[in-house]
Amino acid sequence: MQKKWWHEKVAYQIYPKSFYDSNGDGIGDLQGIIRKLDYLKDLGVDILWLSPIFCSPLADQGYDISDYYNIDPRFGTMDDMDELIVEAKKRGMYVLMDLVVNHCSDEHEWFKKAMKDPDGEYGKYFYIEEGRNGEPPCNWRSYFGKSAWEKIPGTDRFYLHSFHKKQPDLNWENPALRREIYKMINWWLDKGLGGFRIDAIINIKKELPFRDYEPDREDGMCSIKKMLAEAEGVGEFLFEMKEETFKKYDAFAVGEVFDEKPEEIAAFIGDDGYFSSMFDFEETLAGKSDRGWYDCRYVGPDEYRDCCFKSQRKTEGIGFLSNIIENHDEPRGVSHYIPQGDCNDTSKKMLGGISFMLKGLPFIYQGQELGMENTTFASIDEVDDISTIDEYHVALEAGFTPEEALKIVSEYSRDNARTPFQWDDGPNAGFTAGSPWLKVNPNYKEINAQSQAEDEDSVLAFYRQLIALRKSPAYRETVVYGTCEPAFEDRSRIMAFYRKGPEKTLLVIANFQNQEQPLTLPKTCKKILINNYPDLISDGRNITLKGYQLVVLEM
Repeated sequence: MQKKWWHEKVAYQIYPKSFYDSNGDGIGDLQGIIRKLDYLKDLGVDILWLSPIFCSPLADQGYDISDYYNIDPRFGTMDDMDELIVEAKKRGMYVLMDLVVNHCSDEHEWFKKAMKDPDGEYGKYFYIEEGRNGEPPCNWRSYFGKSAWEKIPGTDRFYLHSFHKKQPDLNWENPALRREIYKMINWWLDKGLGGFRIDAIINIKKELPFRDYEPDREDGMCSIKKMLAEAEGVGEFLFEMKEETFKKYDAFAVGEVFDEKPEEIAAFIGDDGYFSSMFDFEETLAGKSDRGWYDCRYVGPDEYRDCCFKSQRKTEGIGFLSNIIENHDEPRGVSHYIPQGDCNDTSKKMLGGISFMLKGLPFIYQGQELGMENTTFASIDEVDDISTIDEYHVALEAGFTPEEALKIVSEYSRDNARTPFQWDDGPNAGFTAGSPWLKVNPNYKEINAQSQAEDEDSVLAFYRQLIALRKSPAYRETVVYGTCEPAFEDRSRIMAFYRKGPEKTLLVIANFQNQEQPLTLPKTCKKILINNYPDLISDGRNITLKGYQLVVLEM
């Protein structure tokens, strides 16, 4: 595997709307990010991924882009963006933007022109099809519920939207559309971007012609994933995009890739892959159900471990995954993966340590380094996320009471990760001097950056230790490039693995429960490099791990 400039880096995802508000309007902005760059530098971050800040009507919080060449005034100006790129570079940091090109906004100029003349040039930028006796062309359900087709007023035609109806899918079969996208990507790379995170990219290839699939709910529709499972040829588009854009700039590109086929992994992230890396979603997808959130199941420690190892095994020697615990589309990882009642600083450190020590590029989602948790909702009226609102109604239709439905969606809501960053214990958690766009998590008095900054035993301090180990000259080669080999897989609620480099071998062991567990090591360790407790009970090879204890041992 060829070594790349980004392999040794640590990445951090910023959800700009909720990071830091510099002007008191209740919405985070680019100047807010600039003011907090030193916080991120002190943490040890090298790569910043910004969720969308392009012009948008915010039907899906910026993932519906109306102008790819401009910054939404809510977040600032293009001058602010230029300043951010410059200030980041001064600190040795790279800025990534979110590349959302499966769809745009229905307020984009392309779509407006397409609606005026569906048979014209811009009509071919989208999927516009004749209906069937007034009904949609086929029975696909969008990711946000209801039909993936929206009728064009005054016609028998429909346009396709895999997501919200205000997010029409772009027709990648059209070379003219692809050229426009590549031109836009290169325009941003010319400005000095370090690269992109690429949104929902598998969706760009449709199985044509459009047809019905077996319904999977009582609404008579099917998940659009059924079509994607049959679609062939997405690699042709992705290879062309890489050759025309990222490769020319040696830019970093990380793909949001779901449902890839095992034989395609090398094509995606190998030495000459479409992307530099792609996110590991094995853990994220575990326990999910096509029927809805009400049918999702708990993912226990052993299943979480098995998902991590599955990803490591299938990519070893091929390329780098980007490892996550959470992101803007998921609930807080510590609330999702740690059993109820066990969520505390110790277990939070354990989960962070597992993620960081696996092979791959670690991505921190804002607030993860503080151990931010899921929020609370008094009613569905407090929810902003369109996906949560849809799943609430799905649960109601499945027979749950409003109280039960709210409890169900509260566990999985994307708003859990979108609450404002908790900077201090002052008003609005120090996020804004105004009224925050989304309610601050009530626990900000106990969990905030200011209180953890000088606390050597804090979750924040532990993340700094993990990053320092990854970057240390003595262990960098092993932590970054060493193989990942599972260990003690026969032991329930133990997650252990070796990181083996040419000169050093590390053993990572996590006790994923609140009860002590004894363990016999294959040999005595030379040194304890990381420990989320002050000590380790040991008489040589025999150790006893306390509840949620994580250790990184040099063997």
